[in-house]
Amino acid sequence: MQFIKFLSNIAMPLIIFLILAHGIVERKRIFDIFLEGASEGIKITLKIFPTLVGLFVAISLLRGSGLIDFIVNIISPLLKIINFPEEIMPLALLRPISGNASIAIATDIMKNFGVDSPIGLIAATIMGSTETTIYTIAIYTSSIKVKKTRFILIAALLADIAGMAASVVVCRMMSNGFS
Repeated sequence: MQFIKFLSNIAMPLIIFLILAHGIVERKRIFDIFLEGASEGIKITLKIFPTLVGLFVAISLLRGSGLIDFIVNIISPLLKIINFPEEIMPLALLRPISGNASIAIATDIMKNFGVDSPIGLIAATIMGSTETTIYTIAIYTSSIKVKKTRFILIAALLADIAGMAASVVVCRMMSNGFS
């Protein structure tokens, strides 16, 4: 365990050192290359900034309006039929849209049910096995000016649904096997 902690502490300084050493050996102008990269990073940030603002506003409206709770109430009979925990549904709805919102919801779930509870384990597994799909697609496609994202979105959301379903199934199997 100490060795892993040691590696963790030296990882970033070691990477920086290796990059600098490689630049010196190859006789590259390291600082000029760094400045070019930083300049490109700022340009990309300015390109995607309107997309970010739109996503953040939409997420705030979703959370503040109570629409998530309304949707969960409407689909709760279906959730009972397929044996999907109703408590996880707000996380399942917001995870593809926002990392921050889903972290807040997962934290709330774990605070209310406990981290070692079946619901807490499912929430943690969903957080680790799914992606903020809409956010990621919006950022990547807006930075390279892709307009037609329908097929990308469908495939990515299906992967998220599969990840969430697998999280529920695997966590339930593990909790039943350990009890």
